[in-house]
Amino acid sequence: MKTIKLIAMMFSVATIIACKSEKKEKIINTTEVVSSPKTYAEISIAEGGKWIDGERGHKEYDGGTSFKNVTELRVPDIHTDHTWYLRYEGPGWESNKVGYRLYLDWRNAIDIFGKKTDSLILSKVGQDGFDSYHEPQSWGQDILKVGKGLGIGSIGRLVDTEMFHFKQVDSTFASIENSLNNSKITINYKGWETANDKIDLKSILSINSDSRITKHTIQSSKAINGIVTGIVDHKVNYLKKESENKKWAYIATYGKQTLVPDNLGMAIFYEKATTSEVKKGEDDYLIEFKPTTESIVFYFLAAWEQEPNGIKTENEFLIYLNEKLSELNTNNTLQ
Repeated sequence: MKTIKLIAMMFSVATIIACKSEKKEKIINTTEVVSSPKTYAEISIAEGGKWIDGERGHKEYDGGTSFKNVTELRVPDIHTDHTWYLRYEGPGWESNKVGYRLYLDWRNAIDIFGKKTDSLILSKVGQDGFDSYHEPQSWGQDILKVGKGLGIGSIGRLVDTEMFHFKQVDSTFASIENSLNNSKITINYKGWETANDKIDLKSILSINSDSRITKHTIQSSKAINGIVTGIVDHKVNYLKKESENKKWAYIATYGKQTLVPDNLGMAIFYEKATTSEVKKGEDDYLIEFKPTTESIVFYFLAAWEQEPNGIKTENEFLIYLNEKLSELNTNNTLQ
């Protein structure tokens, strides 16, 4: 009994000394429950079929019996839009609040999966039929009509009044990374040809848990003018504001602009020092970046009224945007 008391006293003294020392180490509670992931990214390819001549004048992947997720992919040279080779047409990424997908073909637009649940759902999307996600599902649905636009937060090049997508590319590579609180997609476009220029472009799209925000980092191998991002114009209210320190700003739209139809807010936060012009294009509200070979970072988000506890009015959306702008003003980054 004396031995037990002595050990207890020694443990108490050691604890007091450790707490008073200058070097403070965080005590890890081994009884804490490790949370499940709240983000996810994937790219899924069809298998079991073959490439055939399609009715639309390009190759199609026919007879695929299943989809297989891969962490890296070189996009086949014969792949284009609606070839049925990539599940929901490209990589997807999501948090527990919202999902996005990138058309990994000449369109290179970003679309939105509105979610009515805080569960991760992408692994199930498009498994029961290629276009099933365009119809209401228990988890939500594809909510954005992209048309000829950039969708939200994707990349194009504007030369004079002509928008160049990714019709001329030597090769395209995609890779996926998932961790507990972040998911990331990296796209490398090799030999993107527009007008009289040919460049490589790297694009990194990442999302954190409990966030609607995608961080988009781009880097060009050559400094050329006309590199743009934007928000597709659906003739709803257009909003804009800059931060108090004049370093950051946003453009946004809000209104009935989904396929449902119902209310959706979309926004892009950009650093003014990297931007040459903000203007209206034929199909989009555009942010044009200055020519550079340095990395450019911007952020985009979508807020759908059917999200659990979602933003349901324009005023609520503005409050949310201004909170994020203040965060940028203070921290120079967004979560």
